[in-house]
Amino acid sequence: MLKKILVTCIVFSTVLLNSCGKKTVPNKTATVTPAKSNMVVTPPVKEKAKPEPLKTDTSATVAVAAEKPAAKPADKPNFPSVISVNDNAASKSVDGRMFYDVLGHRYWKNYKDGKYYLFDKSMYNNPDFKPDK
Repeated sequence: MLKKILVTCIVFSTVLLNSCGKKTVPNKTATVTPAKSNMVVTPPVKEKAKPEPLKTDTSATVAVAAEKPAAKPADKPNFPSVISVNDNAASKSVDGRMFYDVLGHRYWKNYKDGKYYLFDKSMYNNPDFKPDK
């Protein structure tokens, strides 16, 4: 008797586990499959526009092509020459000077007033841009 109950429980558990693992979820959108027919539908072919034939007699009429004005180069963004930056956000160079990069422009710290100035060649020899040792 105990054997029949044990076998029944095992079979019931197996069926329950298998049926729960095979759930099917319907698609959110319905799809329509068209019926196959013997007719083959080809997309319409676009006709290419034919270029105008070149005129051989140019002395009678001179065709002036409409010239487009030359495209102006994009304006470069204006970057301020002086900014104030927290020293924690700035980086330190090998020689100990502080700098901050903004979109490819480097600002160096002036230790005299604590502000960051856009790079200039005169900063190399200026003692205000070198840290105190």
